[in-house]
Amino acid sequence: MSKAPENPATTPPAGKSKRKLLVIIAAAVLVLAGVGGGAVFFMSKKKAPDKEHKEEAKAPVFLALEPFVVNLQSEFGEKYLQVQMTLQVPDEVQSNLIKANMPQVKSRLIMLLSSKSAEGLLTPEGKDTLIQEITTQINLPFAAKGEPQKVSGVFFTSFVVQ
Repeated sequence: MSKAPENPATTPPAGKSKRKLLVIIAAAVLVLAGVGGGAVFFMSKKKAPDKEHKEEAKAPVFLALEPFVVNLQSEFGEKYLQVQMTLQVPDEVQSNLIKANMPQVKSRLIMLLSSKSAEGLLTPEGKDTLIQEITTQINLPFAAKGEPQKVSGVFFTSFVVQ
């Protein structure tokens, strides 16, 4: 039995066959990497809006108070304080609670502000101390044995001593 001679046109040389196989494998790896990278990109993009919504839900709420005008303690004639402030609270629930108890808030603030001297309020340290005292006064519970409020910041939007 004699072997039939192989047709060189139909059988590729051994070196070219391996090269073609390597090119196909490399192309398959690149396609899989592209698909995996795209999946990671789109999945991370879908998570980002969720994080933004959570941050929006946790965004603080600001409650602007009406201006206060009070007499200050002074040895050198009459002095007045005109102040307008905004409170920072964690959510609308706290804002609504403070609004519902606004007469108590105003009374506490008038008592506190009218006990101050003009000289003490004109310094940055005096204003910082006043912010801490205002926060403490507003955070006191409105009812006996009630829950304290959660005011986390007081911002002066107008502050005039005359």
